[in-house]
Amino acid sequence: MERDNAPLADRLRPTKLSQVIGQEQITGKDQLLERAIHSKKPLSLIFWGPPGSGKTTLARIIANEADADFVELSAVTAGKKDVLRVIERAQENLRLGRQTILFVDEIHRFNKAQQDAFLPYVENGTISLIGATTENPSFEIISPLLSRSRVVVLEPLSKENIEKILQSAARQLKLSETKLSRASLEQIAELSGGDARAALNLLELSLDLAGNKALNESIIKSAAQTRVPLHDKAGESHYNLISAFIKSLRGGDASASFYYLARLLQAGDDPKFVARRMIVFASEDIGLAAPAALNLAVSTFLAVERVGLPEAQYNLFHCAAVLAKAPKSREVAEAMSKALRSATDFPNLPVPLWLRNAPTKLMRDLGYNSGYKWQPGFKPEQGFMPEELSGTEFFS
Repeated sequence: MERDNAPLADRLRPTKLSQVIGQEQITGKDQLLERAIHSKKPLSLIFWGPPGSGKTTLARIIANEADADFVELSAVTAGKKDVLRVIERAQENLRLGRQTILFVDEIHRFNKAQQDAFLPYVENGTISLIGATTENPSFEIISPLLSRSRVVVLEPLSKENIEKILQSAARQLKLSETKLSRASLEQIAELSGGDARAALNLLELSLDLAGNKALNESIIKSAAQTRVPLHDKAGESHYNLISAFIKSLRGGDASASFYYLARLLQAGDDPKFVARRMIVFASEDIGLAAPAALNLAVSTFLAVERVGLPEAQYNLFHCAAVLAKAPKSREVAEAMSKALRSATDFPNLPVPLWLRNAPTKLMRDLGYNSGYKWQPGFKPEQGFMPEELSGTEFFS
């Protein structure tokens, strides 16, 4: 039972999978989480998604449905000793025949040594680890831990999802339609940016400010200015700013790209994230038009890693200026898409005999590598593609 003075978002948190609104791609019938819960088998997960998308809620539901001992740590405050204490508790649970689920919020904040500490206990089933992160696990979670876990992607909740959550809250709080009108509900949903926690917090503060009055646009705006940040570095504002930054680079507007880059950095975004996006941009949008752009982008990432803020700002803005002013070409990106599509459509075509490796006499006798000449620019008469793709060109 939640404390009466706990935030509204905690008091109204779902306790069963059937109560969860949104994320149907993983919570629906016969989807991953339902199957995991019904199987009762230990499963380690990494929930990757924006704030307020349900990571903590889903972890608690899994533990509750599995009747497991649920231990929650925050990587911001916990250290390796805290992890080892949990392991001791889990080992005792194991002797009693009970499963232990360790939930680590913001797991990306644990360093390599701290993440390494989980490995043997995840591997031998002492604990089921559920990590929550707003950052790309590929970059922030060590590979051995990733390979032992299932990454589950959570999307920002839709406006319709947020409205349903607010309607549910209104029913539980017994709010009349006069107190919370349809227009006010839609306004709160719009301001929440896909974050259920932000929506419920905004509703709670708006109700406090309204007192006995009905909620209106002015009260909600006042509450939003008090509590809702102008930029959430893992929320909608973050994605809007990075989108504007990349589109400005693509359009060759160095000044606009500088403005959005400054906004991202001032809001506290990870400079390595920005540098990684510029590495992708250098190949995706510049490509063959200026191949050296990739070298600069990679060097910028290394510089950011080694120098750190605030000095690394020079490296980021330097790179952004070059990428914005560089000629653009999507030839590589478009050819890549065609190649990937062909590989999907024709996944099992045999490699032509004349291109196969021939390390043994038997292979050579069978025609492997036959007629191929080891010299630059040599083109076999039959070409390099499998027969079914003969004449296919990915580059125009």
